[in-house]
Amino acid sequence: MKIVSVNVGRPRENPWKGLAATYIDKRPVAGPVAVTAPGPKGDGSVGLAGDRVGDVRNHGGTDQAVYAFASEDYAHFGALVGREFGPGAFGENLTLAGYDVNAALIGERWAGPGGLVLQVTGARIPCGTFRGWIDERGWLKTFTREARPGPYLRVVEPGRVEAGADLEVVHRPGHGVTTAMFFRAAMGERDLVEEVASVPDLAPGDAEWLRGR
Repeated sequence: MKIVSVNVGRPRENPWKGLAATYIDKRPVAGPVAVTAPGPKGDGSVGLAGDRVGDVRNHGGTDQAVYAFASEDYAHFGALVGREFGPGAFGENLTLAGYDVNAALIGERWAGPGGLVLQVTGARIPCGTFRGWIDERGWLKTFTREARPGPYLRVVEPGRVEAGADLEVVHRPGHGVTTAMFFRAAMGERDLVEEVASVPDLAPGDAEWLRGR
């Protein structure tokens, strides 16, 4: 898969969650960006140098170090709502092309420049900030129905990312549980919960979280 854009957030007010700031406003940056494991959730750290999150309780940390979204899925959503979405519009760090990121398996590994290895941990779950930021009537219902959330990834080995570089899938587990399945289970498809919750390489606590939703 190709990295179309590397996107880093800038702080802005967050009236949708009552927090001082959100970093969902991510903009493309030029040149290589270092990627390292940020450590546990709680202080706003993420994987890309220069980026962070505002909702430190629910976002960021080891298992949400990097968020990826596909340019093909932007085209899909743009056609649905009659609006063009550019790289970073959904708050992703990596805008990718040439690969179905929603079919990526939980635990799948991607290798990139400088020895970088990323591992898929789950899916983006839409929140009030995302709804307010996109500002489309019925947006959360639309996003949920289409089940094209994009994956979160942890940093297994540090490296770098840069627009135009390639990421290569170097490991795919045999269980068949995809990013889209994780999302659908999290958003209410109870018949999927046990299959998804039983998969290794989920973020710690996600199995119990899925079972309790």
